[in-house]
Amino acid sequence: MPEFLLVFCSCPDHDTALTLARTLVKEGLVACAQLSSPITSVYHWQEQLCEDSEISLQLKCLAAVYPKLQQRVLQLHPYEVPELIAVEIQQGLPTYLDWIKDNTRL
Repeated sequence: MPEFLLVFCSCPDHDTALTLARTLVKEGLVACAQLSSPITSVYHWQEQLCEDSEISLQLKCLAAVYPKLQQRVLQLHPYEVPELIAVEIQQGLPTYLDWIKDNTRL
């Protein structure tokens, strides 16, 4: 099992993304949350082609905390099916990875 994850989550606007980021950091589910500039997402939803402006969150956490993180995002996120994709961090600056470990609560 991977030890560290980088999790992507898109939000409908800056305020939603910031609220979600602050909550997840405050609750210790992620060590860091970064908000992108607005992005344009093109996708199919309910048999329609959609194009929306969104804010992408990049979340860093311990893999062991992911189930709790997923549950919390589903509670807080306004989308019926939010983007929540986790990728394993293969390598990183050891002191940064230690920082993630120290700032994520199990």
